[in-house]
Amino acid sequence: MKFILNGKSVTFDGEPDTPLLWVIREHQHLTGTKFGCGIGACGACTVHVDGEAVRSCSYPLALVQGRQVTTIEGLSEERSHPVQQAWIQEEVPQCGYCQSGMIMAVSAVMARKPLPPESQVYREITNLCRCATYYRIRKAIHRLYQTQGDAS
Repeated sequence: MKFILNGKSVTFDGEPDTPLLWVIREHQHLTGTKFGCGIGACGACTVHVDGEAVRSCSYPLALVQGRQVTTIEGLSEERSHPVQQAWIQEEVPQCGYCQSGMIMAVSAVMARKPLPPESQVYREITNLCRCATYYRIRKAIHRLYQTQGDAS
């Protein structure tokens, strides 16, 4: 199977039902995407496939054939993406384990045109944080809306 990972062509000769997460972590050695629950519930493994957020631990590789996959490593250079900058400015991470998945989930929503209402983002982000840094996550999302405009 061939797909584009962070802008580079990747070929994987394994089973088509292999979870995308294992190819990213074990074969491409990109460890920013985390294994959390293994059933797609917590979102620590969130990546983008053609710009949409997916849970890579339960996303079979067969579904990425010929598509664009972006991990936290490919989101930006030097942590320059606006979501990463908001996370840094609001000092969101505590243990940090879920943060790459959170950032990928929020960045997928924030890329929509027109930008959805801020309240919709809170409903759509279903990722879990074991440290319960939800207050700082909301502050970072609010900061994004202050700088990018609120469509609500």
